Amino acid sequence: MTQLQGMSSEVLARKVLNREQVFILDVRNEEDHANWRIEGEGVSRLNVPYFELMDGVEAVLDRLPAHQEIVVVCAKEGSSVFVAEQLLEAGVTGVSYLMGGMKAWSEQLMPVKVADLQDGGELFQFLRLGKGCLSYMVISSGEAAVIDAVRMTDAFETLARDKKATIVHTIDTHLHADHISGGRQLAENAGGSYWLPEKDADEVQFSYHKLEEGGVLTVGTTSIRLQPIYSPGHTIGSTSLIVDDRYLLSGDILFVASIGRPDLAGKAQDWVGDLRTTLYERYQALSEDLLVLPAHFGSMSELGPDGIVSARLGDLFASNPGLQIADESEFRRTVSENLPPQPNAYQDIRLTNMGRIAPTPEEQRDMEIGPNRCAVHDV
Repeated sequence: MTQLQGMSSEVLARKVLNREQVFILDVRNEEDHANWRIEGEGVSRLNVPYFELMDGVEAVLDRLPAHQEIVVVCAKEGSSVFVAEQLLEAGVTGVSYLMGGMKAWSEQLMPVKVADLQDGGELFQFLRLGKGCLSYMVISSGEAAVIDAVRMTDAFETLARDKKATIVHTIDTHLHADHISGGRQLAENAGGSYWLPEKDADEVQFSYHKLEEGGVLTVGTTSIRLQPIYSPGHTIGSTSLIVDDRYLLSGDILFVASIGRPDLAGKAQDWVGDLRTTLYERYQALSEDLLVLPAHFGSMSELGPDGIVSARLGDLFASNPGLQIADESEFRRTVSENLPPQPNAYQDIRLTNMGRIAPTPEEQRDMEIGPNRCAVHDV
């Protein structure tokens, strides 16, 4: 009998990004699958809970593709190995299981080069496909800055090392509520500076540098500029960054297909007005030619053909539903009525990012299970 092979989350992520045809047999329960699953243009799926397959896989054999790669997926790995072994015994070919399950999928980071910057600099986007998180690295003349880093710091350190760059700045555009930041850890490891908006830092238990409008951070001797723009609404301190005068790192204020939610600190009615001011006044005063690079995406359809999540600011003002509501009262009503469920463990994630609690690595993984849910839906 053919020996069962595991597929790493990195290999699966590359297949998804390359739009290869992959069939996912997800053996988690129906609720977990409906809430959060592997998606992509070339991905097709079948959800059959594990308990329905414990006595045999005969009932699903005629529902599986005959000549397509099949990846069995569960939460952590164990159940998918059991089911995949049964499929092999039943004569199904091209079967593997996702190593580490959905927990590993949630943690996979893929760096994609966005552009060359002036004088040999580079800008990279890190895609966390399983969570919809986006981080960035600016590299120039042996120095690097990382923006909105997730807790899996190895990926950033590896790219910096490959590029022979030292991480001198780590920046969070706001206090995150959907994932645990890796910014402080990265800065500590590299001896760099950690930056956070002061208005989001009232309760933090650590020292930081104040990220505020009017200041300019530089990376490398070529003086690539990271220009903070105060842009409240998702949080009271949210601050966007203009990089190299061409790229707008919008944090969780503006996405390709939606806008940021204002309620994760329990102050939706207070912050929805700030959100509208940022989007309809502050952002409208910026150049339409800026390329928007957000901190999250909600659907694989937001990835361009190059695997990058981005859009020209002027195009978003023409097409993004959240930027088409001229009346302030209508904007408030629409945002308030289209808030999705809150992210898993978001309150504990905020406390962790404040330095007020210190969960174990395994607890951190459990806290982050599920989609990011940072956007207003169906605006």
